[in-house]
Amino acid sequence: DVSDFQIVVEGERVKDQVPAVFETIHLHFIVKGNVESDKLTRAINLSMEKYCSVAKMLEKTAKITHSFEIKN
Repeated sequence: DVSDFQIVVEGERVKDQVPAVFETIHLHFIVKGNVESDKLTRAINLSMEKYCSVAKMLEKTAKITHSFEIKN
């Protein structure tokens, strides 16, 4: 049971370049509820590696990382 879900996104852009494309992007998933860590890890990995077309486009120019925390 998930009672709250947030994603905090941070990124860095290439400096002194136009357009200033992203070179790093980090997504931090915050999930509140009774969630199993291994199932959340699998869901995030599937999302990032298979289902998210935006991540697939951006990974060609930016290093994309992610992390998560579970709050009860």
